[in-house]
Amino acid sequence: MAAGGTLLLNLSSAPRGSSRQSSAVKRKLQSPHGNPPLKRKRKPSINTFKKCATEADIREKGSSSQKSLPKKQLTDNQNESQKSKPFIKTSSLFKNNPDIPEIHRKAVQQVQENVFTTDSFSQLDLHPHLISTINTVLQISSMTSVQKQTIPVLLQGKDALVRSQTGSGKTLAYGIPLVQSLQGMESKIQRSDGPYALILVPTRELALQSFDTMQKLLKPFAWIVPGVLMGGEKRKSEKARLRKGINILISTPGRLVDHIKSTECIHFRRTQWLIIDEADRILDLGFEKDVAVILNALNAERETRQNVLLSATLTEGVTRLADISLNDPISISIADEIQKALKPASQMGRQAHSSSDHMDQENFAVPEKLKQYVMMVPSKLRLVTLAAFILEKCKFEKHHKMIIFFSSCEQVEFHYELLLNVLSGGLESEQPEHSSVSSVDLQFLRLHGNMEQEERTEVFQEFLKSKTGMLLCTDVAARGLDLPQVTWIVQYNAPASPAEYIHRIGRTARIGCHGNSLLVLAPSEAEYVSLLASHKINISEIKMEKVLSSLMKDDRFRLHRPGRKKSCGTDPQEVRERATVLQTKFENYVHSSEGTVRWAKKAMQSFLCAYTTYPRNLKHIFHIKSLHLGHVAKSFGLRDAPQNLTALPAAGSKKKTKPRLKRSDLLKKTHGKHRLAEILRSEYSSGMDTGVSKVKKKRKQRKPGNQQIPT
Repeated sequence: MAAGGTLLLNLSSAPRGSSRQSSAVKRKLQSPHGNPPLKRKRKPSINTFKKCATEADIREKGSSSQKSLPKKQLTDNQNESQKSKPFIKTSSLFKNNPDIPEIHRKAVQQVQENVFTTDSFSQLDLHPHLISTINTVLQISSMTSVQKQTIPVLLQGKDALVRSQTGSGKTLAYGIPLVQSLQGMESKIQRSDGPYALILVPTRELALQSFDTMQKLLKPFAWIVPGVLMGGEKRKSEKARLRKGINILISTPGRLVDHIKSTECIHFRRTQWLIIDEADRILDLGFEKDVAVILNALNAERETRQNVLLSATLTEGVTRLADISLNDPISISIADEIQKALKPASQMGRQAHSSSDHMDQENFAVPEKLKQYVMMVPSKLRLVTLAAFILEKCKFEKHHKMIIFFSSCEQVEFHYELLLNVLSGGLESEQPEHSSVSSVDLQFLRLHGNMEQEERTEVFQEFLKSKTGMLLCTDVAARGLDLPQVTWIVQYNAPASPAEYIHRIGRTARIGCHGNSLLVLAPSEAEYVSLLASHKINISEIKMEKVLSSLMKDDRFRLHRPGRKKSCGTDPQEVRERATVLQTKFENYVHSSEGTVRWAKKAMQSFLCAYTTYPRNLKHIFHIKSLHLGHVAKSFGLRDAPQNLTALPAAGSKKKTKPRLKRSDLLKKTHGKHRLAEILRSEYSSGMDTGVSKVKKKRKQRKPGNQQIPT
């Protein structure tokens, strides 16, 4: 100490020219480890802390008492507080973002179907009890357009290929003539006879929904027994039901193929109806082989039957399936006349968009009362913008019911946990006076293909009955599901085709109700709007700044400053400050443990994998090289872009740090064939993979904060 004191004394009497050298020696002596700092770092000033710190950080620093403290004491206090809780600065969300382009596209005339007609079911030649059930149990009096055209054709015993917009009542279009036909058979149907009708649907949720509809239609005809087979259920109990007898069999393709191969009691000797609902989705991702197995099994036992194919879109696969399964079918397409009237305009659209010439240029019909919006959001701001939109619609307006679509199961799980904890008051212990207000009407649910069937059914039924709330899901909920009172569809990740876009937005504005949809795009994806316009899909733009301004209504995100009055208005600077505060809350939660960091990295990895699966004709719009990995990482609550997404070690494991990969190598690593297959097929698995199901049971309901993520 004596030597140190002498040295300091000599330094104090040194000439002015040596001030830089003396300050360097002081820094060396003041370093806690005795090592000089590698770089000269300026201490952050008080103003910097005021501008960038969150409300909680400012309170910890004691900003209100900074003016009265001497400079030396202030520095010591800051160092002590940084030792107890390191100050982490959130990088600016509003710098270095790409410019948001102006959307230049001509307004197009959308193809719209008149959903309802003036005709009632009593005009049809139906059983009086069936008409009474439709009017009283289903509470429907007039037919939709597709029902008016389809039911008479099917009652005549003819095959039909039915194409109509989603949400137009196609289930009843085949369900009513099916029940009418079976109840009127000369020899009364016995349960032990086995299936007289087979209904194929793509997803488990749609199987449950179709089963529920058939049960209601069959109330007056109790001797006809409906049944459902689907992945995730116990095979033994399904065999027992088949042994007792099912007259109307509703099934997913994978599960039915499994029973055809392994269950002796299943037969199709009396099957008179084959109905394939959502035919285009059934054919996706390799299900064409399953349908071929089912058709062979049917043809082997009975040659003649009535066949119906239903779809909201007409693809090459559906046409091919119609050729092999339908016998001289009648094609029913509600929007055909409008299509013909718009044909010259569609030809002009093909010339203007030569890049998508080889894509199917059919014009999709949309519900009449559906308003469609698009919002351009840079990658860095996606997470806070989504949160602000949720708060605006489901907290401040309070009467909305929302479905948010993601491209992978991992993203659904990650955003479910993150939004639930940050927006629903889970992290509001700092401000207990706001915690009760923040959780009002914010109910989050999730649905994806990696969930156990029992849990999927429970979530589906809960969202079905609720009047408000948010369902975070994959495309497993995009087809055929009739979820009442859904007012907003948010497509957080853009769909892979205009047809998929139509199916997603079809979850709202069903059967003549009002609805809204929002498509979130990055600036590099702006051309997707023109692609939709070429299919006669007209979208209006919502500005990101307008959505972010809703954060002004929530004081949890206000940046408190000494002597500052409560703001009333939409000051752009304060909106940005509040967005930064919200982003900091997200990042604090993600970085609160190693488990949550790995969870976020897994979600980001699955997003990048899904991004590489866009079809080739859309690569000029959705190309992974157009993504800024650092900005994408911010949208998952990560402060920096992960160096190697494919190697995420388990908690506590020590591995040597690998050299940083080049960007091109990183992008190649994320594009593994097995990983892509897992993401794409998990939604539509038959549930018969016993090895996978055991793993899922172990992983059930893992919380990101305290659980390891398997790699």
